[in-house]
Amino acid sequence: MSAWLDDLNPEQRRAVCHKGGHLLIVAGAGSGKTRTLACRVAHLLAGGVRPERLLLLTFSRRAAREMLTRAGQLAEAEGARRVWGGTFHAVANRLLRGHGAAVGLRPGFTVMDQGDHVDLLGLVRHDLGLGERGRRFPKKETLASIYSRVVNTQEKLADVVEAVYPWCRNDLEGIRAVFGGYATRKRARNVVDYDDLLLYWRALAASPTVGPVLHSGFDHILVDEFQDTNAVQADIVVAMAGPGVTVAAVGDDAQAIYGFRSGSARHMLEFPERFPGSTIVTLDRNYRSTPSILASANAVMADAPSGYAKELRATRPPGGRPVLATCVDELAQSAFVCDSILEQRERGVALVDQAVLFRSGHHSDALELELARRNIPFVKFGGLKFLESAHVKDLLCLLRILDNPSDELAWLRVLGFFDGVGPATTRRLVEELGVTEGEALARLLGDSCPRFPPAAAAEVEEMRMALGTCAVGDLSPSAQVERLGLACAPIFDRRYPSTASVRLADLGHLRMLANDYRTRSRFLAELTLDPPASTGDLAGPPHLDDDYLVLSTIHSAKGGEWQVVHVIHASDGNIPSDMALGSAEEVEEERRLLYVALTRARDTLVVSYPLRYYFRRNPLDDAHSYGQPSRFLTPAASTFEATSVGEAVVGDDVVAAELQALWE
Repeated sequence: MSAWLDDLNPEQRRAVCHKGGHLLIVAGAGSGKTRTLACRVAHLLAGGVRPERLLLLTFSRRAAREMLTRAGQLAEAEGARRVWGGTFHAVANRLLRGHGAAVGLRPGFTVMDQGDHVDLLGLVRHDLGLGERGRRFPKKETLASIYSRVVNTQEKLADVVEAVYPWCRNDLEGIRAVFGGYATRKRARNVVDYDDLLLYWRALAASPTVGPVLHSGFDHILVDEFQDTNAVQADIVVAMAGPGVTVAAVGDDAQAIYGFRSGSARHMLEFPERFPGSTIVTLDRNYRSTPSILASANAVMADAPSGYAKELRATRPPGGRPVLATCVDELAQSAFVCDSILEQRERGVALVDQAVLFRSGHHSDALELELARRNIPFVKFGGLKFLESAHVKDLLCLLRILDNPSDELAWLRVLGFFDGVGPATTRRLVEELGVTEGEALARLLGDSCPRFPPAAAAEVEEMRMALGTCAVGDLSPSAQVERLGLACAPIFDRRYPSTASVRLADLGHLRMLANDYRTRSRFLAELTLDPPASTGDLAGPPHLDDDYLVLSTIHSAKGGEWQVVHVIHASDGNIPSDMALGSAEEVEEERRLLYVALTRARDTLVVSYPLRYYFRRNPLDDAHSYGQPSRFLTPAASTFEATSVGEAVVGDDVVAAELQALWE
């Protein structure tokens, strides 16, 4: 054990070997956070702690798997596989499968994904007639946003609406009615959403009967990315920390960027209060970036009004200064970025070691066109997820009705994709099949199957055979995916004629994922709780080039690092977003977002912004507005090497100054 302990710096070793009380590890960007947490798990295992008495909570299944694999290798312990490791939602699902009855949850429940959550709210909204009253009422997506924020911040509905959705303040009674109907519908259909999993787990931990059982099951709780926890998750950690249980949390309040998911750095700042006697260890040695890049990042955070004080210290030798490029317009910025990417490639930096980061997905639109024109392949992250693809949801809904025949949303989707079956026929079939009574699958497969339109006869019969084989046979989840995929093939040929083969290939990917599971229920639950990224994000035909540029939103890039990073559209209104200026807290989160972007770079950092933004409502219209560099870059200006791209940029600055004088 001493060999790998000797490789840790003093602060890391102190965190890894800490004994006697709760621990908060404030881990700056690039400071070896993942390694430190994995080493702490290994240290506990090597010290004799039984693996099944360790609970590791992360925000992705991949992170948990990576840490436990590294811990097992370091401690040379096979038992690392028995550690309770996973996301908050996955662990909640596992606990509720065994103890859910104690908090009123029936066995065999189905977990809805985010899309189903929104759709069910839409069904309730429709049934209550709230969209037909002659005045605007919040749409289902807005209702879902309000609902999730209320649950995860644990704030009153009226307060959330007033603060974040003021245009909905006159619809409070209708919103309450939708939420009440939504809860009733979920209970009747035996389905839960993501938020329910956390609420039920918190209730379990507080239960006088089951709570002590949960507390006594663990000696150590380790939490990754603690700055991203929401109010319910923070409550869960406190509730699980029963007598004799030690909590070790790691995070960086300067990288708290998920406020839109109700994550808050406040929970990290309150850690010493909620866990009295805690020890705080700060990791501020950065092993990723050059000193000049860190100087820019530190300068951006220098004006942050609160948080744990730290300044990243470089361990690498000096490198070139970051570049701040003022571009005449968006087209000039796209050309500049492409030139820079190709120049780096000629210097030996592969495309895959370069990334372009941006605040919002649409910010890369113009750049994507220029990349395609210059034959630069790329993969974009932050777009459509794998499980959001229509064809993947089609097949997963078939698995869901096998698992829970009362799953109304799954039936609505499955019945709707047969030829000749429209909304009215779907509603009729739902009633005739007895979905609400849980009889639908038996009736579909039995002699009392309702009448389908003639055009759907062949598709329905093939699907009945496939569902019957999966329902009564002893097929593995992988075999079930394969059998149902065969039944879907003619439907995909009709519904997606130009992309049917690609979509069927995605089902093959789904079948490979199912190979790791013994039961259909476990496969569905874990796939819903921690879905894979899209397999179809390549620009152009996939697999033609094994080298590609990475395009990513900053949120999706968190946790990543590249040799060269371009940050585009670093102007006020974009970073910070003009939609995030409602409060000082929102503005500070935007500052942290830029900090995260800058600290992804190892060797080269290039930040750019266009001076002109064209409105282009009319192709011949030259109307435009002027951009200014992000307010967060002002204190860091001296750390950048400034450059101008495009013609007449100096003149444009003069005009912008004159206009600014008029506005003031």
